[in-house]
Amino acid sequence: MAAASRARVAHLLKLLQSASCQCPTHSHTYSQAPGLSASGKTTDYAFEMAVSNIRYGAGVTKEVGMDLQNMGAKNVCLMTDKNLSQLRPVQVAMDSLVKNGIHFKVYDDVRVEPTDASFMEAIEFAKKGAFDAFVAVGGGSTMDTCKAANLYSSSPHSEFLDYVNAPIGKGKPVSVPLKPLIAVPTTSGTGSETTGVAIFDYEHLKVKTGIASRAIKPILGLIDPLHTLHMPDRVVANSGFDVLCHALESYTALPYHQRSPCPSNPIARPAYQGSNPISDVWAVRALHVVAKYLKRAIRSPDDLEARSNMHLASAFAGIGFGNAGVHLCHGMSYPISGLVKTYKAKDYNVDHPLVEQISALPGPEMQGLSWQTHSGNSYRI
Repeated sequence: MAAASRARVAHLLKLLQSASCQCPTHSHTYSQAPGLSASGKTTDYAFEMAVSNIRYGAGVTKEVGMDLQNMGAKNVCLMTDKNLSQLRPVQVAMDSLVKNGIHFKVYDDVRVEPTDASFMEAIEFAKKGAFDAFVAVGGGSTMDTCKAANLYSSSPHSEFLDYVNAPIGKGKPVSVPLKPLIAVPTTSGTGSETTGVAIFDYEHLKVKTGIASRAIKPILGLIDPLHTLHMPDRVVANSGFDVLCHALESYTALPYHQRSPCPSNPIARPAYQGSNPISDVWAVRALHVVAKYLKRAIRSPDDLEARSNMHLASAFAGIGFGNAGVHLCHGMSYPISGLVKTYKAKDYNVDHPLVEQISALPGPEMQGLSWQTHSGNSYRI
């Protein structure tokens, strides 16, 4: 029964894939290097797991200066946004850099929900600074902006659309060496500290797209649960639903061996490859954590256990979807969030739209949400 259900889901996704407009970031039905695969197959036969190193612990942000010192960094760019620049997470990071004798400059003009224009402003800052390492302290917008700044300052002669996903950009593989990037997430939703994806609004077409390459993922994610204690309940709820969507979508994505075309060269294999046995492990674990801790994290701001576990769940889901990909929920959100610019949910001055979430209902209104995996396990919030 479970196998039949999964087969029906796969069939539906294949029909949608062939009949609908390709999602430029979350579908990757194109090949970055056209041509027949070496194996002669029309669908892929392999998958590759790529993930940042992760360090978890309450107060672990204070180690970032030592990490940069160990790398031999001499000139560091610390990226954040205007709001966070005044808050404790950034202060802790800067104190660590000062204590360990690291020269750094702060870029705090990151735009929440970045655009191609805001990316290019950060890129220009990075080019002028000639930095040898980057630190991103913030949510997904900050981490994604920092990834883009690192990429294009390391490849200064590239045009902006060179690395942007097709069909909007050229989708070229990244072949240049990048500088070390350490990510310090301050929300529990995007999982960007684990992924090689940077999302932005392409204003000319009023659509969301991104850059997807294993090469741009951070070398280290410092997951410090103390940073989650400042989040309002609605932010916890909304970002928690982001974790839920990432885990569910990656787990139910079209299996990697049913994705087409088969790449002609391993460098052309996309970051988002379809569900696979390793991503499934992380996605299912994230679902367990969400089911157990999300309501507690919303209701009790000082529940460090619940908020710590949701912070971990964000990374778990990021490892899953960062390699498997996501699908309809995120894909359908792109044209909507690309057009909606003025709506702002209460208390939600953070880095991710609400569109792809099943709902943004905090507290007791979330009761009754349930789902079942293809292996037969049931979960309920």
